[in-house]
Parts: sequence; C-alpha cells; structure tokens
Amino acid sequence: MKFTTGKRPPAVAFVARSGTGKTTLVEALIAALTARGLRVGAMKHDAHRFAIDRPGKDSARFTAAGAEVMVLVSEDTVATIRRPRDPVPLDDLLDASFADLDLVLVEGYKTSALPKIEVHRAALSQPLLCRGQRTDDPHLVAVVSDTPLEIDVPVLDLAQPETVADFLIRTFLPPR
Repeated sequence: MKFTTGKRPPAVAFVARSGTGKTTLVEALIAALTARGLRVGAMKHDAHRFAIDRPGKDSARFTAAGAEVMVLVSEDTVATIRRPRDPVPLDDLLDASFADLDLVLVEGYKTSALPKIEVHRAALSQPLLCRGQRTDDPHLVAVVSDTPLEIDVPVLDLAQPETVADFLIRTFLPPR
C-alpha cells in the first residue's frame, strides 16, 4: 500500500531503552521547536497492539464492520484509523501523514534507516543500543545523555532540550 500526499519533511528517530526519558525529551523538543515557529509532527512506534476506538462508539462500529479506513472529524481534530491488510512500511507512513511539515520526531523504530538520536541515562547502567561491542548503527547521528560519553558522534546534554533543538535545526533543516 503506497500513498503519498506531498513533500515529506526530514524525520529523526529517538531510540533508547525503556525508562530513559525518550517521551519526555521528544515532548520538550516539540515544545521548543514549535515555539520557534516550526511545524513539527510526531510518531510513536508501539510494539504492542493498541486500540484507539472505544467499544460502542460509531467509529469502532465502522471498523468492526470491516472499514479499512475510518476518519473521525471534529471542528479542530481529524483522526484517521487504518486497518491495513499488510504492515505499512515506515516510509509510506511518513509520506502519508506528515507532508508539508518542517520536521518529524519519531519515537522508536530503532532498526530503521532513519537518522537516529539515542537517549542514554547513566542510572540505568545499560550499554548504548546503537554503539557497542555488537552494534555500530551507521544511522546514529547523536546521543543525548545525562553523563559525558566517549563516542564518535556528538553527545548532547539531556537536561538541555534547547541544545538538542538547536542540533536538530542545524543538522536537518535548511537555513532560513
């Protein structure tokens, strides 16, 4: 299933082990980037099944009846629920959902070919996912950490989301 709607912005995946603060960082980055006038999209990979429809609501009834696509519309929100027959490739999702934005922040997709920023927290005492004895992900562009690291990519301060926002703008967006 291939569907495109226009120009796709750069997308950057934030990857890490559970409990490192990925969601908190991405949330802070969205706020920092939108405060600078950028149009930002966000996408979260969920390895588990999730339900967005509530049983008994019209939208859930339509999808339960077999609708592959159901769009729920209000005055200020549009939600599209797709039940594809086959898994949808990441590139297709990005093409279909984020056209004409400035940047997309993706949480997860650690095995994708997207540029990656790994979030690291020293208190977890865990090795990096993208660099280590068995891993050398060529798509890693930076690490955001609460401790200094000796590594071949920039290490940004987890306590300074504005610095991470600066890095994103400098690295992924054309000069304005």
